[in-house]
Amino acid sequence: MSNLPPPPPPSQVPGSTPSAPQKNGRPPRKSPFSAKRNNTDPTAPKSGKQQLPKWAVWLIAIGALALVFGPRFLPSKNSEKLTYTEFLSQVRLGKVDKVSINNTSNVLSGTLSDGRKFTTTGAPLLSDADEKLLKDNSVDYNYNTPQANWFTSLIPILLPFFLIIGIFMFMQRRAMGQAGNIMSIGRSRAKTYNADKPSTTFADVAGYEGVKMEIKEVVDFLRMPEQFKEIGARIPKGILLVGPPGTGKTLFARAVAGEAGVGFLSVTGSDFMEMFVGVGASRVRDLFQQARKMGRAIIFIDEIDSIGRKRGAGLGGGHDEREQTLNQMLAEMDGFETSEGIVIMAATNRPDVLDPALLRPGRFDRSIIVPLPEYEERLAILKVHSRDKRMAPEVSLETMARATPGMSGADLANLVNESALFAVRRGGKQVEHVDFENARDRVVLGASRESLVLNADEKKATAYHEGGHAVLASVLPHSDPLHKVTILPRGMALGVTWTLPEERHTYSKEYFEDIICKAMGGRVAEMIVFGNINSGAANDLEQATGIARRMVREWGMSEAVGPMAWNSQQQVFLGEDLMTSGREYSDDTAKLVDGEIARILRTQETRAREVLTKHRRGLDLVAQRLLEEETIDGPAVLRLVQQGLSESASPSSSTTTEVAQSEIGREPG
Repeated sequence: MSNLPPPPPPSQVPGSTPSAPQKNGRPPRKSPFSAKRNNTDPTAPKSGKQQLPKWAVWLIAIGALALVFGPRFLPSKNSEKLTYTEFLSQVRLGKVDKVSINNTSNVLSGTLSDGRKFTTTGAPLLSDADEKLLKDNSVDYNYNTPQANWFTSLIPILLPFFLIIGIFMFMQRRAMGQAGNIMSIGRSRAKTYNADKPSTTFADVAGYEGVKMEIKEVVDFLRMPEQFKEIGARIPKGILLVGPPGTGKTLFARAVAGEAGVGFLSVTGSDFMEMFVGVGASRVRDLFQQARKMGRAIIFIDEIDSIGRKRGAGLGGGHDEREQTLNQMLAEMDGFETSEGIVIMAATNRPDVLDPALLRPGRFDRSIIVPLPEYEERLAILKVHSRDKRMAPEVSLETMARATPGMSGADLANLVNESALFAVRRGGKQVEHVDFENARDRVVLGASRESLVLNADEKKATAYHEGGHAVLASVLPHSDPLHKVTILPRGMALGVTWTLPEERHTYSKEYFEDIICKAMGGRVAEMIVFGNINSGAANDLEQATGIARRMVREWGMSEAVGPMAWNSQQQVFLGEDLMTSGREYSDDTAKLVDGEIARILRTQETRAREVLTKHRRGLDLVAQRLLEEETIDGPAVLRLVQQGLSESASPSSSTTTEVAQSEIGREPG
């Protein structure tokens, strides 16, 4: 129920930060070695025939139909349309010279005495009276049946043949397309960018000056290889970028290509794997062939651990598809010289699973750590991602940078975006500080569960539980500073006590003991106040037990066990033998380790009970304030604890009050 992240071991690899691209004001470089812009596969055969586009075929069909049926619907330009009554009137007046009667459409057309043409529609057959009228007025009339269009008469006969031919052509094209896909399955799926496309440069990457300096040698070699040849220096063939997820490893690779002005081939490790045997090796060969055709180029393989894991895992034999793909990659990396101008860059967040042959000199010669951002780098990243946001003047990015330790560049980008979303939901016109606070709570703690309603007893128990965490976080000397405490349900927790870890790279034994003691605070507070415990401390106990186990087994912080370390059991897929991967110590040592873990947990539980008993009045005040306001910040908790000490001391003695207040933050370790 509390925010107690287990500290990373000293050997943990920190990570880095991506940043949004920005214009640097200079035109993109063009290299004489860059390939021509072509979005298609350069190795695909070119056909000499040009097929008509689909719209042309439809246009021809519509034109043919218009020629056949159009004349029937187009009226004559020089004819006057009369009603049948008007036609008879003109006949009686002797103004009609001749009439032609169409037996098919019952249309009467003819010529008047003044030369005008007319049309009208009559009955299928003229009545005897009408026919006598025409004869009496000397009107020349006749019946005619027009012949049908020969093309129209052929349509019912030819239409079935056209449909059958079309179906056969469609099936043939489908078969040819599938055959083409099968023939091209061994081609590389790398995305190709020429020298003009990767416009990302080092100016687009916020911070990370140390990482930029290490990669700058590759850029200088791709720009001016003659300087290296004169001295006899050899640039590394491969560069491995190592760092946690979201730290901008792909962004660095694209920045190198943009700075050097060369082609860039981007592919992920999973693109080499297919259901057919040998496809991965074939795609590796095709990838390097594409790079050689481009002249100087950078091949970037993201998530290389998916194909570069240790061989001989002990399961499945030694001839699986992944191993064959890795073998082909090792052979290709040995098959070219650095003088060709091809540099391989790869990214991974699991360097421990890579095959040793992949990391030896001559292949991936250099490993560059892309760590999690420090304060200055977090501030630069927040500024980059806040450029296109409408920020309120009171928003302090410096405060947010200090309050987000351990966040990667991707986390910071998400934080800025979530703050903008909160501003929209609030109906504001700009992003304010409260939006950043809500966004940070949403990202770190989870979404607020407003639909969850606690009864009075559960709410009171949660208030004392979180109050126990908050009081210990305020008074323990080595604890991280308390940021806020709330009893509003968030994520999977009914309440949260949030501390802000300070920037540090090594951790003392006293720091871990304070974390365990603070984790025990919620459980102990409930035992002191209510005399019983509930299931709300499950997560606290899990975190405390994990830290105590690592103190004993990995960090040598137990006097009984001594300076000995046992890591967790290796997994089979890392290349360890299934039969030999087991416990590295005897049963007696296991009993000693379990005893030390239990001793540490019970010692810190007793310590938490003593501290909370001493600050019982402060615990009551914090719990009461939580029941009233539901959320209070760290300084308010500290004031309530000081008030509790003052009320517990003699009210008539100011000296006693000052001594009691000075004891805050100096509890025994």
